[in-house]
Amino acid sequence: MQVYGVDILIRFCSHLTFIYLAFWSLQALRLETFFQKQKTTQLKILLLLVAIGLGYMASQFFLEIIILSKNLVTVGF
Repeated sequence: MQVYGVDILIRFCSHLTFIYLAFWSLQALRLETFFQKQKTTQLKILLLLVAIGLGYMASQFFLEIIILSKNLVTVGF
């Protein structure tokens, strides 16, 4: 059971880390200049949702690479 708990903790930390990195990198786009000043709250929510999607997909990709590498080592060629 402890291995399952550690796996959940690693996945949770990975997802949060990649979501944070996606949000941080999306802020460099400066999209506020393209939208109305009254819509800044909606733009921030949109950026957050896009960051969640990008971060989750990136995290899933790297976790899958780790699993595939682990399986390759244990099974061999």
